[in-house]
Amino acid sequence: MTEAKQSLAELFGELQAERQRTWTPEAYQIQANQRQRLVEDFAQRTYAAAGDVVAPLPLLDVTSGTIALDDLVAGGPAVLIFFRHAGCPACNIALPYYQRELAPALKKLGVPLVAVSPQVPERLADIKTRHNFDFVVASDPDNALGKSLNIVFESDEPSKQAALATGISLGDLIGTGTWELPAPAVIILDKGRVIRFIDISPDWVVRTEAETVIGQVQKVLEKVPEAQRI
Repeated sequence: MTEAKQSLAELFGELQAERQRTWTPEAYQIQANQRQRLVEDFAQRTYAAAGDVVAPLPLLDVTSGTIALDDLVAGGPAVLIFFRHAGCPACNIALPYYQRELAPALKKLGVPLVAVSPQVPERLADIKTRHNFDFVVASDPDNALGKSLNIVFESDEPSKQAALATGISLGDLIGTGTWELPAPAVIILDKGRVIRFIDISPDWVVRTEAETVIGQVQKVLEKVPEAQRI
């Protein structure tokens, strides 16, 4: 009998249930409050949208150096998945899920997949090697690409103090010296660095399901004849 696949929402539901069982009510509430504030903040923001042209900002592949966005989309669309950092528990659920449920389908379609975080390459490489990802993991230096999309936020003060009380400084952890992170996001970028689809998740335990991404990629490909993709 085939084992039923879990959605990303179900996996995050399990994570949150475990946190409610094991965290103090105060710690759980601090995180819940920040996630709610982010949802409210992003509801008031103007950020990148389908049809926008992304600035030609470079990414740093943790294993092979600079990635130019124009090179990435030279043959057609590519999928960028913004995540927080290599030690983020939610990211260590989301990215393996995308490895299982998204990467194989994109590979069949000939569409590159790149996971992007502001964490410095020497620290970010850990998540790729630990999970043996076969897609690219890249650093966004100084959150430059994330900021150009207006998806970057800074931890609120209660969250900062709670982290510092446990000996964690986010700026040190990610190697940037700041507490700035991108909201999780999925972007389908096409030739000319044009955004064809973008889904931003200010609440970091609500993220885009693989089937949604696959469906949107297929829509992009259906609009472009095969001969014009290369």
